[in-house]
Amino acid sequence: MVPLKASLRGAHKVLDKQNLFTSGEYGYHTFRIPSLLVTREGTVLAFCEARKNGAGDAGEIDVALRRSLDNGDTWEPFEIIAGDGTSTIGNPCPVQDLETGTIWLVLCRNAGDGHEKDILAGKRARDVLVMKSDDDGVTWTQPKDITADVKRAEWTWYATGPCHAVQLQSGRLIVPCNHAVLNPETGTSGPYTAHVIYSDDHGANWRIGGIVGQNTNECALTELPDGSVYINMRSYHGQNQRASAWSLDGGLTWSDITLNEALIEPVCQGSVVEDRRGGILFSNPASVKRNNMTVKASVDGGRSWTTEKELHEGPAAYSDLAIAKDGTVLCFYECGEESAYERMTMARFSRI
Repeated sequence: MVPLKASLRGAHKVLDKQNLFTSGEYGYHTFRIPSLLVTREGTVLAFCEARKNGAGDAGEIDVALRRSLDNGDTWEPFEIIAGDGTSTIGNPCPVQDLETGTIWLVLCRNAGDGHEKDILAGKRARDVLVMKSDDDGVTWTQPKDITADVKRAEWTWYATGPCHAVQLQSGRLIVPCNHAVLNPETGTSGPYTAHVIYSDDHGANWRIGGIVGQNTNECALTELPDGSVYINMRSYHGQNQRASAWSLDGGLTWSDITLNEALIEPVCQGSVVEDRRGGILFSNPASVKRNNMTVKASVDGGRSWTTEKELHEGPAAYSDLAIAKDGTVLCFYECGEESAYERMTMARFSRI
């Protein structure tokens, strides 16, 4: 696949775009839900959902992976690393334990052809799984069910990420998640609410961490230079603004939610990553509609933002950010001309 290249001015040297997954390829109808991890060896892992028979969020959905050994310049072939027959398995959320080298991939599974409305009504379960790789993403274990450890009995809907998780300076592995709670009197679930899960023993055991404010889901997090943790969330507050919160204890408790008018959103997913220069980067479709994929930067822990680069003017939706070993910024995102779900593109740019 030939990369599309264009020169940029200002804070960026070169933008390189490659379409890693295109709808209809490899026998799958649609590819969605991007997730990135750069390993300590420098390998770039690009995960996504491979939706077999349609673009919807339920049905036969597997987890796909492509690997790059040269900072995202070239890519190894497509492969499926997780599937469960006709069930939905997805929302890949990877993190590497930098001490052991083990890569952990947290996932969710809908039993059978369960749709979100049935799960929210408590008619079907949504499970939480984890699998691992000890060889830089070449091979993976079978998924292990950790639902009992990280999901409360009254929770119906459950989702990990979607995007990457992080390891804190303390060694803690912390994964952004969200849930909804069943009201037994009405038979419906309450508002989506972001939370985290974590492991303090190199992935051997996982626990529920702090729960953030209501009317939030699909969250991303990063550790700030002062050791606090910043979480950025899809918001249902009717303002078309991203929601943020901060933790001073490694994600066990969270501040009140703040809405940020600089981060406009169409009620969609977004991603954050520490940029190695003391700041953080954020990506999302910066619009009240799902278009205009944009990367922004903050130097004050997510309290104010400036625009770094508009990557795609047209339809765009989910994304994930990472920093390659050579310092290149990677943004893996959904986009297209008529629909945001035509292809999944990797954009690379260097910052001066």
